[in-house]
Amino acid sequence: MSEALDKLEQEQEKRRQQKEEAIETTKEMKQLKRNLKRRKWVDWKTEDEERGDVKRPPFNPADRIKRKKTAILLAYSGANYFGMQRNPGMATIEEELFKAMLKNKWITDESFDQAQLCMFQRAARTDKGVSAARQVCSIKLPEDLDIKALNEDLPEQIRLFGIERVTKGFNAKDQCNARTYTYTMPSIAFADFNDKTQYEQFRLTSERLKKAQEVLEMFEGTKNFHNFTSRKNFLDPSAKRFIMSFTCSEPFLSPQGVEFVTVKVKGQSFMLHQIRKMVGLSIAIVRGHSEIATLERALTEERLDLPMAPGLGLVLDTVHYERYNERYGQDGIHNPLTWEKQETEIQNFIETKIFDNIYRTECEQKPLLEWLETLPLHSYDARRDDAAGTEGKTTNKDDDNEE
Repeated sequence: MSEALDKLEQEQEKRRQQKEEAIETTKEMKQLKRNLKRRKWVDWKTEDEERGDVKRPPFNPADRIKRKKTAILLAYSGANYFGMQRNPGMATIEEELFKAMLKNKWITDESFDQAQLCMFQRAARTDKGVSAARQVCSIKLPEDLDIKALNEDLPEQIRLFGIERVTKGFNAKDQCNARTYTYTMPSIAFADFNDKTQYEQFRLTSERLKKAQEVLEMFEGTKNFHNFTSRKNFLDPSAKRFIMSFTCSEPFLSPQGVEFVTVKVKGQSFMLHQIRKMVGLSIAIVRGHSEIATLERALTEERLDLPMAPGLGLVLDTVHYERYNERYGQDGIHNPLTWEKQETEIQNFIETKIFDNIYRTECEQKPLLEWLETLPLHSYDARRDDAAGTEGKTTNKDDDNEE
């Protein structure tokens, strides 16, 4: 009997030790994951060793500079970048911006490593390949700044055009009450799918332009756009968005002689992929691959299979601060965030760096034409693959995470 009790105690002790070892292993794994997730933008220790083990000088309090909340106006061509937001090991707009600001002593080493220390915030977060004509960021900066010197340390695809002092509580994202995006594409996108006219010779008729405009206008107003993003449930309140206007320009010729159009959409905020999916479905309806009824169904609880247009033509055109401008723009201390003085420079950058890349890439690689060939492959009907998998699920994707 005693032997059996001793054996039982030994087994219990063994299990207790195994449990403690498992707990300790779990703690070590969690710590390892936390260390791996830490974003170390610059490894100063490695950098010092490469320079011959030169120690970095101690901080001198006299070097401390008074900084104030500032709004900066950016424009960039996103063709060769993995989006706006910093991402370790990736070429991003913010990484280039922060490196230039650090070099010009606009920010400290600590702020370079942790952007929240300088209260950095972007108005909208653009994804891979997406450009911006008038992106606004808020950040605490010194008073005396040399924009020209900073731009010399930025790639030619990125330019800072303006700086304005703002209120202490200003946040580029939270104070932004609307965003305008444009999508520029060859006008053949709105041709009938049976039209065999060559890419270079196609010219959009007024009737087809009118049809396209009628489809775009159906998106206006407050609607549920759960079908126009990823992993968003119909019952999620954030799926409802307010579209103020959705228009299409008159056709125009690119320098290569190909006809293009630009659609422009203004809304309070947009979800991931929302604009590209709205454009994609609009093209499919105008071309005859689907019907207006599909758009009407897409705004209901049904989960539909919808196409998503390529990212090349998408541009963050303007971020709007009407409410901020009304309250603070005329107080005698702050200027309204309308950037009229920089408009000539901005337009020149848009034409030479953003639109030129869109025209050239479309004419050489024809990504839109290739995408048009995939439109008949979509069912434009209820999706079976995630009818159950997305039930009750929502996503924490942030607003204005467009493309």
